[in-house]
Amino acid sequence: MDYFLTDQQKLLQQLCRQIAEEKIVKVAKDLDEKEEFPYEIMKILAQSDLFGIYIPQQYGGLLELSEGKTIGGVLDLCIATEELSRACGGIAVCYAASALGTFPIILYGNEEQKNKFLPDLAKGKKMAAFAITEPEAGSDASSIKTTAVKDGNFYILNGVKHFITNGGEAEVYVVIAMTDKTKGARGASAFILEKGMPGFSFGKKEEKLGIRASVTRELIFDNCKVPKENLLGKEGLGFIITMKTFDVSRPGVAAQAVGIAQGALDLALRYAKERQQFGKSISSFQGIQWMLADMATQIEAARALVYSVAKIIDSGNTDVSKESAMAKLFASDTAMKVTTEAVQIFGGYGYMRDYPIEKYMRDAKITQIYEGTNQIQRNIIALQLIKEMAK
Repeated sequence: MDYFLTDQQKLLQQLCRQIAEEKIVKVAKDLDEKEEFPYEIMKILAQSDLFGIYIPQQYGGLLELSEGKTIGGVLDLCIATEELSRACGGIAVCYAASALGTFPIILYGNEEQKNKFLPDLAKGKKMAAFAITEPEAGSDASSIKTTAVKDGNFYILNGVKHFITNGGEAEVYVVIAMTDKTKGARGASAFILEKGMPGFSFGKKEEKLGIRASVTRELIFDNCKVPKENLLGKEGLGFIITMKTFDVSRPGVAAQAVGIAQGALDLALRYAKERQQFGKSISSFQGIQWMLADMATQIEAARALVYSVAKIIDSGNTDVSKESAMAKLFASDTAMKVTTEAVQIFGGYGYMRDYPIEKYMRDAKITQIYEGTNQIQRNIIALQLIKEMAK
């Protein structure tokens, strides 16, 4: 389908596809098995200026923003993430997760914070991460235990974050901590931390089902002194910052899901044409044809929804909680359906690690979980529908 991409976006798509095919495909299996962070690929992405496509030019990025707009480049980010994910969802999320950690600074940072942190992030000299999840606070953000106590010109952070993508590899972290426990979610605040701050260390590196090239670690804060200038927005805005960040970042997760699904379909199509049974290609069997048709249709529908939501955000409308949740929900469910069907088309070979398709199914699963489980997405959609009905 023609999504009326600009010439620049088509070039971006071609560049990312070239990187995926020439650089990522040949290392994806090895990095997955060794659970190694893709340092060399991140360098290539940085050299290709891909970390700057969603950061405004005035802060060292490539994004041209019209007057009055604070966010953009979301469709570009989705295009890049989708193409990279066709080759490896784990490598792609290392890239996309840096955007997740950068968006709060773009949305809520003051000029001093933007000028300090964004240029290096735009050039890929540094990577970012976002930290809200804790052992007892996943979907329930009001259960955050990490605290931030004001002490003169500093905030003292204590607590643990876990399941943090890019944990230990990123240099810049946006961390949500409680500045006033009595206010529940409204007592949460957001802080910008840097790797190497006294009292800030890293704990367990998780061993995961999928996206194994992506590093997921604990963050540990033990009387970590954070300068008061590193407070994002103001005290009590942490939950709002989180929700607004997810509104603009969830299309990126959805794009990752679309890319994983497309990559799996590509492999399934090729295999179905090559695999011979009963004297002919299995792609000639109606049962297989119907599976491929449904897979392709679901992917195209997911892509259309993702691109549409991204374009809405890029137009300047960030009031997209419902639509963003829909994109993440539908695309990730599609990725799981499509990759499962792709394994089925491969048959017994699909279950073997000698073939790449089982990795796509493992990688797809996380898209239904992180940045809000799909059950949470359904809650968001339904609550917004009810609110709209009440108006």
